Formats: sequence, structure tokens, C-alpha cells
Amino acid sequence: MLLMGLHFVLAGVIGVLLGLCRPFNPDNSRLCARLYALPAMCILRLRVKAEVGALMNKPQSCVIVANHQSNYDLFVFGNVVPPRTVCIGKKSLKWVPLFGQLFWLAGNVLIDRGNAHKARRSMLTTTETLQHKDTSIWVFPEGTRNLGEALLPFKKGAFQMAIAAGVPIVPVCVSSYIKHMRLNRWRSGQILIRSLPAIPTAGLTLDDMPRLIAQCQEQMRACIEAMDQQLSRELPRAC
Repeated sequence: MLLMGLHFVLAGVIGVLLGLCRPFNPDNSRLCARLYALPAMCILRLRVKAEVGALMNKPQSCVIVANHQSNYDLFVFGNVVPPRTVCIGKKSLKWVPLFGQLFWLAGNVLIDRGNAHKARRSMLTTTETLQHKDTSIWVFPEGTRNLGEALLPFKKGAFQMAIAAGVPIVPVCVSSYIKHMRLNRWRSGQILIRSLPAIPTAGLTLDDMPRLIAQCQEQMRACIEAMDQQLSRELPRAC
């Protein structure tokens, strides 16, 4: 944990310097994500296996939706953030020393969830970004951490953006790692990340949104369950 604390501070300093050199560049997020993720996986002794061909070959603009388990997601998903992808986060993140300033300078979107008007205006801005700037948006549609349990109900924002911009949704799933991490061991655990085929939204309206949300959530639930079963079968051999 001491090494992780030092790494978090050092990565934050380097990330802020990168942001100051090229502020709001949409590829800053990918570079900073790798900066956090790669050393962290070595420090934590976590093995990550990624099967993300659909994510790396995604359309130029899309909405990426992922399940959200814990604060460690920063390090886990940081391994697979594609180019020109920004994230949506809550406004309070900007007060986190170094990380908050890095997050802002990387071109990510900060939303004030307590102010419906400002949140709606931010969503409109992200829709324009999706349509005209060849940039993708990464969203955790559950809105909060599920702690490795079943998926929480998805909020509508990500799907409203995708339908309004007419861009596909790319689901990305991570196995239920938070319940199985053992940081007091030399090998702390194994994590699977898998992306699913893009779900098109062209021609859909807001009336189609409940079906779209249900489809996405069911595909992600099945994928997470399959990955967890795969890891449970491989665990005895790994030991």
C-alpha cells in the first residue's frame, strides 16, 4: 500500500505535466490510464488477461459502458482504454489532489449530479463530441460501485447520449475480481477483461431506450458470469 501511494502521487505529477503540455487532448486519458495501470499491476501482483478485440477495433466514436466494482477499476481498466477516449466522472473528483487536475486536463467530462440543468448541459456537450470529434466516451452506467456483486440497475445517461449521437455502444466487462483479490499473497489474483460486439443505435429513438438498456445489461451479466466460471475452473490448476 505504501508503494501504491507513492505510485499514485508520482503518476499524478507526471499526468498533470502531460496535461499542461497538451491540455484537453482526448488521447491524454489513454496515456494517463496506462501510466496508472501498468506499474500498479506489478505492485499489486495482479495478472490481467484482456480479450478486447471489439474494443480496439471499435468505431471511431462510440459509447463504452463497463461494470464498476471498486476504486481499483482505475488500475484494472487502465490497461485497455483505447485511443481518443474520455471518461465521465462526478464533479467532486476535481478536488482529489493531482488526480482531479489530471482528470480535468485530460479532457474528461465532470458532471454535477446535484444540478440537473448543468448535468443536462454537460450531456449535450458530450453528444456533440461524439458526433463531430471522433472521440469516444467511457461510462460506468451503474453510477456507483457494485463491490463485485450483481450488476446494479443501469442509469439512462450513457444510452441517451448514444441514441442522440447515433453512435454504437461497446460493452466492456471485467470479472468479479474484488471479492477474490488477496493482496497479502505473492500472486494476488487473476482478472479477465472482455469486450463485446458493438450494439448499433442508428435509427433508434428514446422509446427504444428501455429495450437497449435491458439488452446491454443482459449481455454484460452473461459475460461476467462466464468469466467468473472460467476463472473458478482455472483456479485449482493455478494453485
